[in-house]
Amino acid sequence: MTRRTIALILIALTFCARLAHADGLAAGSTFPSRDTLNCAPESLADAAACVEGLRWKPADFTVRIEAATGQGDWLVRFPTPIPSGDEVNDNVSMEWHLARDPEGKPKLAPAIVIVHESGRGMVAGRLFAQGLRLYGFHTFLIHLPGYGARTSALTGDPMKMLPALKQAIADVRRARDAVSVLPFVDKSLIGLQGTSLGGFVTATVAGLDRGYDRTFILLAGGNIADVILTGTRDAAGLRKRLTEAGITEAQIRLHSQAIEPMRIAHRVDPTKTWLFTGLKDEVVPPACSLAFAAAGKLDAAHHIQLPVGHYTAAILMPLILPRINELMRARSE
Repeated sequence: MTRRTIALILIALTFCARLAHADGLAAGSTFPSRDTLNCAPESLADAAACVEGLRWKPADFTVRIEAATGQGDWLVRFPTPIPSGDEVNDNVSMEWHLARDPEGKPKLAPAIVIVHESGRGMVAGRLFAQGLRLYGFHTFLIHLPGYGARTSALTGDPMKMLPALKQAIADVRRARDAVSVLPFVDKSLIGLQGTSLGGFVTATVAGLDRGYDRTFILLAGGNIADVILTGTRDAAGLRKRLTEAGITEAQIRLHSQAIEPMRIAHRVDPTKTWLFTGLKDEVVPPACSLAFAAAGKLDAAHHIQLPVGHYTAAILMPLILPRINELMRARSE
């Protein structure tokens, strides 16, 4: 064995040791899982059609841990249950922020899956992931189709924007079963939190079945088409891109119906779902949030209306984070 070969082996061993770090985890580790999707029977024809269009046949799948790509401690990967044919996009990714004890070691703790907003930087999503980790939760920021590690040559195609949300809903629901098999995760308590675009995805996931133990929807609600067609700022920007791509108002309403939270809002668990909305929201009209709250039978304790706009809601993060912590750990009402 030459000195060069020995040197290469030592470099490789050092690299592997760094990947394993002190967490007791190693890049390349895999964990078997299976979908627990369990959609209750639906008597309303429209709701039944919506559920049928979103569900998939439960199957076995494999969860894999990879080295972090700049955010989080690890990158968690698993296959989407609804493939698009884009290999990069169909390999779902989540940034895992580990809960740690006072000595910095990973600890057994509940988990929260975080669904980010529409911005490419996923800034709000990462703030929630990092902030809730400080309260002792394992947090998993899932990358929606076309975002983060799922960015591909097809990312940004306006024609695929709304249809991609159907895949996003399936990915977010499967994420619960991916998280549950990971080391250090207390699978008896796994929550879901989504903001803005992620909030709409979260709202639909909550109506699909009751797989998550707690659900927190922020700055979202129902009537997606109305948000796109009448909202300002981010909504107006999306409307402009869709219009420039030749997508008509009728097409926006048609495609958004497949993922519309209002169609299955009556299926959410009102004792384990909380909606945080802004009374001055300029992107998601308050009427859209009120409609979802009414359809989901969310009382005043579960529909928390804040005196803020879509962007100024950030100033209340110091109040929202501890509230989510409290609600996650409390017994359901």
